[in-house]
Amino acid sequence: MAKRSATEEDLVRLFGSISRVRILALLFGSPGRRLYQREIMYEIGFPLQPVQRELRNLVALGILKRIETHNRVYYEIDVSSPLYEPLKEICSGFQGGHLLGFGGK
Repeated sequence: MAKRSATEEDLVRLFGSISRVRILALLFGSPGRRLYQREIMYEIGFPLQPVQRELRNLVALGILKRIETHNRVYYEIDVSSPLYEPLKEICSGFQGGHLLGFGGK
């Protein structure tokens, strides 16, 4: 059976939230990049509340790290998470947001 790429719809079914999918796509598409929540909000085109909710969820799951620096809170992928490699594999089909309809920078 031929391997097919995941679509945004497939990923939303898997993760249960389009904002979660877009946050993961953005951060996995920019490894090592730290972003604060408003940057994430503007990059994925979602309002602040769903972004805040999903960032809290992803930090609680140990997928993201929350880093406080100079009165700003940044988020980045936690490469030491046991979920890092499996999620990296899943997200490899949509890095940079190309399958998600937004332009990753």
